[in-house]
Amino acid sequence: MSASVIEAKPNMKWRVVDIAVASVIGVASALIYWLVAFFSAAPWGFLEAVVPGLAGVINGLWLFAGPLAAIIVRKPGAALYAELVAGVLEALMGNMWGGVSTFLIAFAQGLGAEIAFAVFLYRKWNLGTTVLSGALSGVGCWAYSFFTNLQAIDVGKTYGVVYLLATVVSGALIAGVAMWYLYIAIAKTGALDDFESGRRIRRAKKVTLGR
Repeated sequence: MSASVIEAKPNMKWRVVDIAVASVIGVASALIYWLVAFFSAAPWGFLEAVVPGLAGVINGLWLFAGPLAAIIVRKPGAALYAELVAGVLEALMGNMWGGVSTFLIAFAQGLGAEIAFAVFLYRKWNLGTTVLSGALSGVGCWAYSFFTNLQAIDVGKTYGVVYLLATVVSGALIAGVAMWYLYIAIAKTGALDDFESGRRIRRAKKVTLGR
């Protein structure tokens, strides 16, 4: 069964249900992000002690709201919106980075996730674009950390090349591959029948079962 689709004329208009579901994804993601921030301190320190920058493999756990919202809602701005909702709520719950920093990195991550779908004019929805979305969200995460830690062009330090590669791979796998298959799993339950993205999975499932 394939969930891949290339739309000839994508529907760009947001509906109330689009806003509601993207918001729910953002809220749920905020809680997970907050928990990850709380429990990741020890493994983060261990990974950094092994290889400076290797802790970036954890970052994918903060990148998934945007790609998941985008592949379900399939409207311009969905990835950025969901990531910003998650970032704002995580900041309100309290974390070590503070409100402004959390909002700014959420914006960078959401923008990266959004670009992956925008370059295809919101017409291409498949595993490849979702993986690209997760990876570019990782680039946004890295870029914010790199430039705000005043590393200038010293890419060999903590937030340098290793951190970039680890974060991009983590984003591609967790926010990309994992979210694609999570979307399919949710769609199969019928929970996304208000969306063409969900109905497409259900139709494919019926065809498969009818064989």
